[in-house]
Amino acid sequence: MLSEKMTEALNGQINKEIYSAYLYMAMSAHSTYTGLDGFANWFMVQYQEEMTHAMRIYNYLKDQGARIELQAIEQPPVEFGTPLDMFEKTLAHEQFVTKSINDLVTLANEEKDYATSIFLQWFITEQIEEESNDNEIIGKLKLAGEDGNGLFMIDKELGTRVFVPPATEGQ
Repeated sequence: MLSEKMTEALNGQINKEIYSAYLYMAMSAHSTYTGLDGFANWFMVQYQEEMTHAMRIYNYLKDQGARIELQAIEQPPVEFGTPLDMFEKTLAHEQFVTKSINDLVTLANEEKDYATSIFLQWFITEQIEEESNDNEIIGKLKLAGEDGNGLFMIDKELGTRVFVPPATEGQ
């Protein structure tokens, strides 16, 4: 059984995950508007991933018999600057989410809630992957610089990303 404090914190994380999805949808829209369809695709796949993260927590709360309280989702920005700016903002946002997940693990451990601590391990691994992907793309964007051909190649590469739903075991 989840404590009230853990339940509240997990409900807050659902909000953060849905906001993340909303943010990436806004980045996808911005990319489409600026003619970067590959970037738009990458961010839309990211949107889908974030929604699955929110649902993973939602289902965990439901399976634990905890109360689910959905919160208002903040409006994301509309303008994002250059592709490099977007990915630097993406990395900063993922670092914020990583800290939030780490705080949840700390809370679970303080409360001796080992089931939730184990549940959250998947998110820790996921955040390592998220930050690594962002850093890789930032590196490529810095390498390409202002070269239109380099940006075109990165856009084309990002356009090949497809959404692969995570395994449902443990959700």
